[in-house]
Amino acid sequence: MTSRKVVELFYDVVSPYSWLGFEVMCRYRNVWNIELKLRPAFLGGIMQGSGNKPPGLVPNKFLYMTKDLNRLAEYFDVPLQAPSDPFEAMFKKGSLSAMRFVAAVQEKEKAGDKQVEQVSRELWRRIWSEDKDITEPASLAEAAKKAGLSDSEIEDVLELSTSKEIKDKLKDTTEKALDFGAFGFPMMVCHVDGKLEMFFGSDLSSWPTALERSGWDLSLTNQLPSCEMKTVSNVCSEILEFVSHFINAFDFL
Repeated sequence: MTSRKVVELFYDVVSPYSWLGFEVMCRYRNVWNIELKLRPAFLGGIMQGSGNKPPGLVPNKFLYMTKDLNRLAEYFDVPLQAPSDPFEAMFKKGSLSAMRFVAAVQEKEKAGDKQVEQVSRELWRRIWSEDKDITEPASLAEAAKKAGLSDSEIEDVLELSTSKEIKDKLKDTTEKALDFGAFGFPMMVCHVDGKLEMFFGSDLSSWPTALERSGWDLSLTNQLPSCEMKTVSNVCSEILEFVSHFINAFDFL
């Protein structure tokens, strides 16, 4: 039996492209026989640390991003819709409190990343589907409630999210991403026989081939999740479609 390989996915819920990448990786992790480790981090810290520039500040990139996100959202059946004021949502409000909240959920969850996955998805829904706030405690609590957390769990996570422990945890994860060479999200770090392979942007087009050459078995031998009644050729088509759009997208988001 082929052993499961480890892939770390660094992301921020303020990033719409991260949501698409997140759903693709969650959807096909069993198909690819990978152990997916979620790494919530802070995109603002990545921008500052890498010296990158948001595409939203470049008019032509922003116009393209709007069209590209609409295409990808429809193709992957992700209910993504830009907020009424993207600049305010992404740059004025930002995602620091939200990502500290997700980091706190992860700290409290000892067995896997199921709650982290669900809370992250609900936060993406709020900002990138429902045009709602993700900065206030009540907003975070509402997202966590929809994700299945109990009232007591939410109270504990909210308190923990403001602690130095969680602030340091999020900072450390962000710095780890920078150490891997991050300049935006989503970013994958694949662990191959003791070596690290980082993929982002146009590099995503080469990750299956690169990993197979490094000894990974990415044959689609597992059954697709029951909610994804698709053939292997459909899966490959989706992967290629995602990659081709990502190549022509931006340096981050």
